[in-house]
Amino acid sequence: MKILIAPDAFKGSLTANEAAAAMRAGVERAMPEAETICLPVADGGEGTMAALVSATDGNVKTLTVNDPLGRQTEAQLGILGDGETTVIELAQASGLLLLAPDELNPMHASTYGTGQLIRQALDDGYRKLIIGLGGSATNDGGTGLLEALGVKFSDADGNLLQMKGSALPQIAGIDCSQLDGRLKTADIRIASDVQNPFVGENGASSIFGPQKGADEQMVKALDDGLRHFADLTEQQTGMRLHDYQGAGAAGGSAGALLAYCGANLESGIEVVLETAGFAKHLAAADFILTGEGRTDLQTLEGKALMGIAKTAKANEVPVAVISGSIEEQARPLLEQWFSVLCALDEGGHPATELMADAANHLAARTAELMPNLPAAFQ
Repeated sequence: MKILIAPDAFKGSLTANEAAAAMRAGVERAMPEAETICLPVADGGEGTMAALVSATDGNVKTLTVNDPLGRQTEAQLGILGDGETTVIELAQASGLLLLAPDELNPMHASTYGTGQLIRQALDDGYRKLIIGLGGSATNDGGTGLLEALGVKFSDADGNLLQMKGSALPQIAGIDCSQLDGRLKTADIRIASDVQNPFVGENGASSIFGPQKGADEQMVKALDDGLRHFADLTEQQTGMRLHDYQGAGAAGGSAGALLAYCGANLESGIEVVLETAGFAKHLAAADFILTGEGRTDLQTLEGKALMGIAKTAKANEVPVAVISGSIEEQARPLLEQWFSVLCALDEGGHPATELMADAANHLAARTAELMPNLPAAFQ
């Protein structure tokens, strides 16, 4: 029996790699004769770089860049096993987890550090870039990363601006003459599961601003600032970002990459599955084991598990899900895609206990489930 183990992260407790290792331990405990292949996945957000480096036997390079508030921090570039592709995870340089709770303020945060990572990838000779957008602390429309790549933003008096959320309304001039020319020959793929437009009630500021520390007044100011930048961008590049689906990812960083860097916006999980060679491994698998922290209605909207389910269904390979919890309201819809749905919290253990010892609970639940799976797939 050949089992493809491909979980996403269990947020707050296990990375995708750790979850895959726990599931493998459970399989080996129950069916030591089974062959397992671990391909941890992600949907473009945090964990994308680690998943792809692991799947392709790549490596990482550690750099010193600016964090969202301009302080120096260490961040990693992922070098894939093909030796030609780098993975840049925005959260490494511009993520929420780099800031303390009392430091969250998208008016002050910048994506400059992400631009430094892109520039380093270009310096190292890479022209195939995968940029994962997720977990950002920023709402600067990607102006910070553009600044790091050579774009100069100035105010009405011609003074250069240091870009962050609060600087967006002050932009009067955008000078792209020094924008890194190597971007023209680069193949840049944005991996993201976010469908939100740049501005408006469903835009970057309104939907994601509050989780980055923005109050109601700040959300309005940020949205107005992004709209102003979008107006100028349309004049500068001819691309209209305002209602562009997906341009609002990472506080509008997707929009900047699209309009100024020639990037292509793609489904995060589809990029991950393709790059990891998922289809090749799937062809020989009897079934797939996957999971995440919580499987719910949002899972059906393009999250990692849904990408796995669609690929598996097309190849007639059954999928078993072992997640931290399963939303009961979503179960009937989920059952159309997944053959087995199992939750760690079904055993009566409190969430705090499950999260504190998630690896052991996941391994034990996997071992418990394994003997029943072949019959469940009939």
